[in-house]
Amino acid sequence: MQSIRGLNAKNVRAGCGSRKSSVAVCAAQNGKVNVLVVGSGGREHSLAWKLSQSPLCNHLFCAPGNPGTETEPKVTNVAVNVAKHKDVVQFCKEKDVGLVVVGPEVPLVAGLADDLQAAGVPTWGPSARAAALEGSKAFMKDICRKYDIPTAAYEKFTDPARAKAFIKQLGAPIVVKASGLAAGKGVVVARTEEEACQAVDDMLVKKVFGGAGDELVIEEFLDGEEVSFFALVDGEAAVPLVSAQDHKAVGDGDTGPNTGGMGAYSPAPAMNDTIHKQVMDEIIYRTARGMAAEGAPFRGTLFAGLMIKDGKAKLLEHNVRFGDPECQGLMARLGSDLTDAMLAATRGRLADVRLDWRPEAALTVVMAARGYPGDYPKGSAIRGLEGVTGAKVFHAGTARNAAGEVVSAGGRVLNVTALGADVAEAQAKAYAAVKQIQWADAYYRSDIGWRAVERLRAAGKH
Repeated sequence: MQSIRGLNAKNVRAGCGSRKSSVAVCAAQNGKVNVLVVGSGGREHSLAWKLSQSPLCNHLFCAPGNPGTETEPKVTNVAVNVAKHKDVVQFCKEKDVGLVVVGPEVPLVAGLADDLQAAGVPTWGPSARAAALEGSKAFMKDICRKYDIPTAAYEKFTDPARAKAFIKQLGAPIVVKASGLAAGKGVVVARTEEEACQAVDDMLVKKVFGGAGDELVIEEFLDGEEVSFFALVDGEAAVPLVSAQDHKAVGDGDTGPNTGGMGAYSPAPAMNDTIHKQVMDEIIYRTARGMAAEGAPFRGTLFAGLMIKDGKAKLLEHNVRFGDPECQGLMARLGSDLTDAMLAATRGRLADVRLDWRPEAALTVVMAARGYPGDYPKGSAIRGLEGVTGAKVFHAGTARNAAGEVVSAGGRVLNVTALGADVAEAQAKAYAAVKQIQWADAYYRSDIGWRAVERLRAAGKH
């Protein structure tokens, strides 16, 4: 089986003569486009890696990118301040950028896609109004209620006393969420009423998440198995991606505080054809049609965080971009030309896009800085990256020091992604690659993919 390091442009489908090629190839004729990826994390490294493989990609810029993106063929990091939208627009005009892909949620909620589109720059990512699906959990839940999207029962609060009264009425376990953006950390699954009330005080009174906690969503606790589901959406048309499952908790066995994600794998065994159809019909399409009816059509990557129990899925949350670290495995498995697909989508031709997927499973191990998600050290040297075999290493929180060495510069630092015949083989290859990296301050879970591996063992396949 071909290793992930062997994935390159020759594996990517393209050409107007192909039965499945999207209209973007033909529309581009003999021309190529320059691409800009906005962001600096592992998600953006994997997107740049995949997009740059396309025959349609002339050159790819990352703003600001990281030490990993700068090593990819046809990729250049650029020091453009993405918070200054006029600077991004000016850069796109100067470099004749024909496609912008916005990775993180913050610039989307801030309206970067709006300003780029207004300037005539094709952009993959929703408008600020549509990005409210992630920017405001209260807004997202209201959309669910209005358009009959299956989700947990909930109420919204800005007053601590009313919030605590609701908690005592509903009982524990119960979930308390900061409505605004909190870098994936504004959710408390409270096992007791006291813990839930403390979360209310932390968010509404002590402002531990700043303005993100000005409004709370308090909802019933759902048990089951979580699955990540993604779809490319252009107004009302939608193309699903393969399923994935991530690990939010910092410790083995899914213990300890939540993080931005300690690892992921694809496909998720909990997803089957019946649930897939239900998710598309009752969650993805209803959300897309609902947003269109609200006058804020969603155009971009729509994430649905699902809780699956008894063969049915309920929506935990929407995100408005690729997940991190799920994106890394999805890019490793994607056999189609991503630049081609996104160009077609930005031209309103998403219905013509067909995505092909490699049959292998993918698994990503996040190497974090010791102490994350609390206080952690920065600046420690990371060695051995160039010699890693059997996996692809995506940089997430790295920098270069004065000597040019790659050093840690964040909480989640490296994403080690491997392909295998099944999740167990991908897991073994990913951890073998992790052990090839020399980094004194590294911390990582040792059990990424454990649910899928247990299923395989129960079926006598490992």
